[in-house]
Amino acid sequence: MPTDSAAVSRRAFTLGAAGLAAGLLAACSDSADSAESPSGAGKGAGSGEWKPVRVKHKFGETTVAKRPVRIVSAGYTEHDFLLALGITPIAVTDWYGDQPYATWPWAQAKLGGAKPTVLKLDDGFQFVEIAKLKPDLIIACNAGLEQPAYTKLSKIAPTIAQTGKGTDFFEPWTHMMELIGASVGMPAEAKKIREGVAATFAAAAKAHPELAKKKAIFLQNAVSDGNLIAYQDGLSTEFLTDLGLVVPDAINSYIKEGEQAYIPVEKISVLNAADILVWGTEKDADRTALEKVPGFQNLTAVKNKRSVYTGGELAGAIYFSSPLSLPYVVDKLVPMLAAVAK
Repeated sequence: MPTDSAAVSRRAFTLGAAGLAAGLLAACSDSADSAESPSGAGKGAGSGEWKPVRVKHKFGETTVAKRPVRIVSAGYTEHDFLLALGITPIAVTDWYGDQPYATWPWAQAKLGGAKPTVLKLDDGFQFVEIAKLKPDLIIACNAGLEQPAYTKLSKIAPTIAQTGKGTDFFEPWTHMMELIGASVGMPAEAKKIREGVAATFAAAAKAHPELAKKKAIFLQNAVSDGNLIAYQDGLSTEFLTDLGLVVPDAINSYIKEGEQAYIPVEKISVLNAADILVWGTEKDADRTALEKVPGFQNLTAVKNKRSVYTGGELAGAIYFSSPLSLPYVVDKLVPMLAAVAK
């Protein structure tokens, strides 16, 4: 995973484009009448009679009056959720990894031959580009959406924000699945997907009782500004806890508000609270660098050979924490965990 603060820390992004004039947006909306759909993209929501849906979120309630066909995925991972529902967005948002059409291997089959427009969120929402696409629904529930940006996006098309029940980025994937399913009029299908993923994890947990109650901590691949970045219980750690593992609360005193736990290198021994350490390494050089961190070789999990090093695709699947990436996590990570848990 990148080491820049935008991607690594998942911090709230500055809405650099928020100052765009409303008149400019209006002009783009007018010109969008002639905008063409990206090649192969734009498979809309469901079939049959459409009934307007009302979706509650952090900034109130959005009504989706007509069946959405031109859907923009304006946050980092929402396109995985749409693809899981059989919906192809006309635009996706790139996070990291330089994947074709911002779509990682576990989701590429669902994308098929579609070529959606790829947006960026690095400097805030690309309001003008989004308006040019003339969407009829904008999904932005994993985009760190704030009120000013929500207001601007809502002038372009009905917009779905995060629930407001958790962090602005990376709410529990089940919340996002429910929210997105409701937005496109497919709540039953969304529920079935949630149940399917849950069953996959339950089966893996049953097959590997050696994981039950073991303490595990997931960390990013590198030291950032003198800190190791760990994920506390509840922050995209369901991939561990749904397997029966437990995230120790010893790291909680290092949590930054709305973010992860930032553990100073000199406090690395706090990681001895875990039986297993899962490192989101992306290449061999990441592991080599970690092994040179003061105190790393003395960690109990390292000495006991109970450290897991993911590799790039598995790390990405963990970070995405989507209905398409999580089964991939089970397939790839569980054998690695089982090998070190014995």
